[in-house]
Amino acid sequence: MIYNYKLGRKRVEKILKNNLKVIDKKKLPNSEVLTFGNSYYSWIASIFVDMRNSSSLFKNEDAKKVSKIMKSFTSELIEILRDSNNQREIGIIGDCVYAIYTTPTKKDLKDLYLRALYCNTYIVMLNKLLSKYGLSNFEAGIGLACGKTLVIKAGREHVGINDTIWIGDSVVDASNFSSIANKGDYGEILMSKRYYDNLFSIRPGIKNYFDGMSSKYGYCYSGNVVNGEFYNWIKNNL
Repeated sequence: MIYNYKLGRKRVEKILKNNLKVIDKKKLPNSEVLTFGNSYYSWIASIFVDMRNSSSLFKNEDAKKVSKIMKSFTSELIEILRDSNNQREIGIIGDCVYAIYTTPTKKDLKDLYLRALYCNTYIVMLNKLLSKYGLSNFEAGIGLACGKTLVIKAGREHVGINDTIWIGDSVVDASNFSSIANKGDYGEILMSKRYYDNLFSIRPGIKNYFDGMSSKYGYCYSGNVVNGEFYNWIKNNL
């Protein structure tokens, strides 16, 4: 392989000289509007659902059983998190399912919060089904965060290799909180202070379910909350 560094320099300088537009907009448009010639600065919220102790699970189960567990874990979480006009990205990173949404209003934060409760309750149902079929149970941690985020289309233009980069607390905090949720004294769901404060202003009842606490990733709110109707159905029907 020979890298043409002279052409490389020209391509990089083209990017650096470009009069890039950073568009400050409350609602992030669909991905088709995001180009190599612009960036957006918008209100974003994200959720990360991270499997606990997956390395031990993968080590102690055979490939067939691990495949069934992971397929079951990811498929229905994606079903819960998709189907929203505000969804801008959804995916899987290792043993973690994540989704990113544009959230121009506090009502949009409420919608994602309710999806988080469904995710947390789904893990309860999945574990009961795994036990039924002789498969190992596991726990998961959920992180929620929101904030103004710089959204960039990055990669190599004209060769089809590109991706969206999310720069801001909305994604980093959700990912970090999911990594410690449901460990030690932390509840199953951790949300950033900004997320909690905005959600509290329209849903003050959450104060009964979440406690503020410090973490190595900053102040957060911790709770073990499920969707009541779904949870009761699990208890009575499985």
